[in-house]
Amino acid sequence: MKKRYLFSLFVVLAFGAVLSILTLTKLKIYGQSAPNSQFTENAEADTPKTPAPNAFIKKTNSSFPASLATAANENRMLKNSLAWTFGAKQQRGWYLYVPLIQQTVGTEAEAETPEFAQAISAWQQKFDLPASGRLDRETLMQMVGWWQARRLKSSRYPSGGDLVAAPIADFYDPSRAAELTRVERETYEAYRKMVAAAAKELNLKTTKTGELAPEEKFLRIVSSFRSREYQEKLRRASPHSGSAGLAVNSPHFTGRALDIYVGGEPTITKDSNRALQVETPAYKWLVKNAEKFGFYPYYYEPWHWEYVPNRAVEIK
Repeated sequence: MKKRYLFSLFVVLAFGAVLSILTLTKLKIYGQSAPNSQFTENAEADTPKTPAPNAFIKKTNSSFPASLATAANENRMLKNSLAWTFGAKQQRGWYLYVPLIQQTVGTEAEAETPEFAQAISAWQQKFDLPASGRLDRETLMQMVGWWQARRLKSSRYPSGGDLVAAPIADFYDPSRAAELTRVERETYEAYRKMVAAAAKELNLKTTKTGELAPEEKFLRIVSSFRSREYQEKLRRASPHSGSAGLAVNSPHFTGRALDIYVGGEPTITKDSNRALQVETPAYKWLVKNAEKFGFYPYYYEPWHWEYVPNRAVEIK
C-alpha cells in the first residue's frame, strides 16, 4: 500500500515537472519571458520602429506611375550628363537652365522628381514628342527652339529720336561712357517699371523715392544700345568669342536688348559663372516675371533680356 502511494506521488511530481518545462519553452518561443529575463530579440520588439529612409519617398511617389519614377531617375543623370552642342561648343547637361525649364513647363518641382517628369511629359505632348517625361536631347532642342522663337526678330537700327540717354545711376558701371548709356525709349520705360516691381518683391536696397540705392547692383543695366562700330570693336578685342558670344548682327543694335546684372561676373559665359547667376533671386525673379513687362531671355546668357512688347506684330 505504501509502495503504491509513493509510486503515485512520483508520477504526479514527474508530470508537474514536464508541464513546467513545456510552459517555459512556450514563453520563450513567443517572446514572453519572466519580468527579470532580458533577451536582445525582445528589445527590438519593445521599441517603436522608425521607417526606413526611403519609406516616405515611396509614399510620396506612390501616386505617380512607375514610368515617371523611372524618368525622374534618368533626369537626375541627364541634368549633368546630356551631351549636346551650342554653336561649335560642346555642352554637358542642362543644369544651367533649370529655372528657365521649370518656368517653361509650369512647375516648381526639382528636376529629380516625378512631378518634374510629369510636367515635362505634358509639355512633350504639346509638341508631338514622345511623352516620356525624360528631358532628353530632342526635348531640350525643342525647348531651345521655342525660347529662341520668342526673342526679338527685328534688326532695325534706331534713329536718333528712338533712343534716350538713361541716367548713369541706372548702370552697373558708373564710369560708363555717355554714348553707351542710350536705350530705345519704350524699352527703357518698360525696364523702369520692371525694376520697380522687382525691387519691392526682392527687397532690394532703394532710396526714399524708390530708385535703386547706390550700393545696390542687382538689376542695373550692364549694356544697352551698341552701335555697329562699337560691336565690331568688341569683336576685334575678342576674336575667339565667335558669333554666339558677340553676334555680327547683335540685338543690341536695336536698343531693345539689355544686359542686366544678375550676379557673379556680369557677362562671362563660363559655366561656373552662369551656374552662380541662375541661382540668384534676381535671375529667378526675371524668369518668372520679365515677360509681364515685355522682356524675354536669351537662354544661354542669364544677363541678356530683349524687349518684345508684342511678338505677334514684328517690329520693322
